[in-house]
Amino acid sequence: MSEFTVITRDGESHTIAAEDGRSLMELIRDAGIDELEALCGGSCSCATCHVYIDAKSQELIPALSDGEDDLLDGSEYRSDDSRLSCQVQYNKAMQGISVKIAPEG
Repeated sequence: MSEFTVITRDGESHTIAAEDGRSLMELIRDAGIDELEALCGGSCSCATCHVYIDAKSQELIPALSDGEDDLLDGSEYRSDDSRLSCQVQYNKAMQGISVKIAPEG
């Protein structure tokens, strides 16, 4: 099993054990970090699991889908590093990435 880092809104860093094939949202939620609302449960319809993935890790994650892009457009906190954590499936090549939970809104 590999690991990645999650930084909460207050700047606290957490190392999370990760299993291939699970979404970042699921892994973060199951680690007990409750800052992601994830209201839609991972169906890419609400954008309440918005995170920032560090720039150096962008090449390790799948490309942004049109639906994800549209939902992120509605966020005032969108940046070049924005992703919906429900749409990023973890794989071992992502070992050590850093994910920061975006502000609510």
